Amino acid sequence: MSDDLVKILEGNTFVVSDDRGDIEASLTDPTGLFSFDTRFLSRWVLTVDGERLNALSVDDLQYFETRFFLVPGTGTVYIDAKLSVIRQRAVGDGFHEELTILNHDDKPADLTVRVEAASDFADLFEVKDALQKKGAYYKRVEDERLVLGYERETFRRETWVEATSPCDVDEKGLTFHVRVEAHGEWTTDLHVVTAIAGWGELRERPKYERHAKQARPHLERSLDKWLDEAPALDSDWDWLKMIYRRSLVDLAALRFSTRTSGGRSLPAAGLPWFMTMFGRDSIFTSLQALPFTPELAATTLRELGARQGSRLDDFRDEDPGRILHEMRYGEMTAFEERPHSPYYGSVDATPLFVVLLDEYERWTGDVKLVRDLEYEARAALRWIDEYADLEHNGYIWYRRRNETTGLENQCWKDSWDSISFSDGRLPGFPRATCELQGYAYDAKMRGARLARLIWKDPAFAGELEAQAADLKRRFNRDYWVAEKGYYALAVDTEGRQVDALSSNIGHLLWSGIVDKGKARSVVRHLMGSRLFSGWGVRTLAEGEGRYNPIGYHVGTVWPFDNSIIAWGLRRYGFKQEAARIAAGMLDAANFFAGRLPEAFGGYSREVTKYPVQYPTSCSPQAWSTGAPLLLLRTMLGLEPIGEQLVVDPALPQGIGRLELLDIPGRWGRVDAFGRGRVDVEARPRRRRDDQLGVLEPDTGGSARSSGRAKRRKG
Repeated sequence: MSDDLVKILEGNTFVVSDDRGDIEASLTDPTGLFSFDTRFLSRWVLTVDGERLNALSVDDLQYFETRFFLVPGTGTVYIDAKLSVIRQRAVGDGFHEELTILNHDDKPADLTVRVEAASDFADLFEVKDALQKKGAYYKRVEDERLVLGYERETFRRETWVEATSPCDVDEKGLTFHVRVEAHGEWTTDLHVVTAIAGWGELRERPKYERHAKQARPHLERSLDKWLDEAPALDSDWDWLKMIYRRSLVDLAALRFSTRTSGGRSLPAAGLPWFMTMFGRDSIFTSLQALPFTPELAATTLRELGARQGSRLDDFRDEDPGRILHEMRYGEMTAFEERPHSPYYGSVDATPLFVVLLDEYERWTGDVKLVRDLEYEARAALRWIDEYADLEHNGYIWYRRRNETTGLENQCWKDSWDSISFSDGRLPGFPRATCELQGYAYDAKMRGARLARLIWKDPAFAGELEAQAADLKRRFNRDYWVAEKGYYALAVDTEGRQVDALSSNIGHLLWSGIVDKGKARSVVRHLMGSRLFSGWGVRTLAEGEGRYNPIGYHVGTVWPFDNSIIAWGLRRYGFKQEAARIAAGMLDAANFFAGRLPEAFGGYSREVTKYPVQYPTSCSPQAWSTGAPLLLLRTMLGLEPIGEQLVVDPALPQGIGRLELLDIPGRWGRVDAFGRGRVDVEARPRRRRDDQLGVLEPDTGGSARSSGRAKRRKG
């Protein structure tokens, strides 16, 4: 998605336009006004006396509001620079636009102002996959309002457009005949409302408009409160402060409230394709943001638990205990041209649900939520053994049951070619990818802790611990590619190792399933030139059969992926390597104006000198927005131990001083400090490890750091 576009969003409603504020969408172009997976405006074009306008500047006021400064003209030559135009737009239940024309001349100006409006009512996935509509369109003018509509059986969507100033309304837009006095101005308000039939709601106005006494100020206060309640960051490196604020603001923008959440929010996955609840994306983002906004995790757990699978449904890929993959509301979902919502076609979200529940309690001490969700957590743990083990050999496998529209790959790398042998061949189904086994191991260990300490069921805790130990033993036997010194990406039904070298092995470190004797070899591969680009770890290693530096999951660098890998490196004591990944990611963020995209090219840093944009990357995207937050936790070595927060910093030298103040948790509020003393440019020294036959990275004195945690009241 082009960075030249202007994007504002609130909840799952968003507007994407050009830098003039105009929308001219094609079937495959993700611009327009979108809400609940439908495009409600595909054309919104302003002209003055029949001429388009030129952009002077765009003010990014807030994530939900923007302002365009324009002058009449075409190309780079102004036809009449004595006029200027301001469009101020705020999104919410559609959008409100305040249109102002300023006359800088000493004579009155008689103008014809035209706003053209149209909608194709495309389902978001019709835009993504260039599909044609099957229903009927209608247009009408009623009560000085333009109504654009679409209907297919009982599915009906409408867009209402009206203005506060007198105008001529026709089926293609609104026309104003205005006189602007010398050195005067003319203003009108434009209301664009999204109407969804059958939802029991009637919206006469957009949520945020100029004369609303509460709406827009309330949202601004909400953002101010969000930023004030997050820990304060100070550093010698000013870019880090900017990246941190950008992450917090983008996370606020991606907050999504369901109809059952009571106004509480969880993270939507990303703009434009995933502005809805996603199981694993919401879980991972909540994990990343725990030290900063723990309330996201609580809502994520409650909302996913409320929609946990309860039956066998092949069309939805649903099982009892399974956590949903995504919620959708568009036409293709309504007519089962996509899996009916909720859809359960991922297997990673279910063990990760238990992981998040335990990590949340460790951080916050919220025992009540763990007790409230005991049934859901037990059901998720039971699902691992009763429904995910398709081959009855103690591993998590996946194979879609909805062969028409279900997801083929149901792990986090869910594109069709993401799981392959080293030579590029694709394995058959079902598949058991390595990181899924790590998630299952972690879920069982964490579930055992919750069972023993909170649910008071020591027998269940012992059972889970025994299962986890057995899984770890078998995994390190069956997935270890001994001749190459890393774990296979997957195993197939014949027991063969799907031996491509991938970033998934970093998730294994995070989960704790890696034998300590194998960890150093795994790290050597992660930080070697085949996987580590200089900016971050590639999803697939250079030289593998399907490697492509701009392939979605076969060579690009994902910030989310790297934040989890860095967390895993810290778990196994590899501080210098974790700091090196953090440094590469934060350097890359500078080139993206502080906002890390979903993914970027896997080209070597020595070749490009800057990270290469991935063409269809979501931005902002939740777990990329959360990546700098988790990297901050990783660099400072923040870990909850009992009632205390342990701080063990290992910061790259370029950061200098870092202070994170008022970190919330079960300890109240504490401060953490660190200084950048890790040389991230250091190269591994050559030392032969006789047992593993690999090179050992030097993690010695160059990783010295200092830090302390100071308790605060609050």
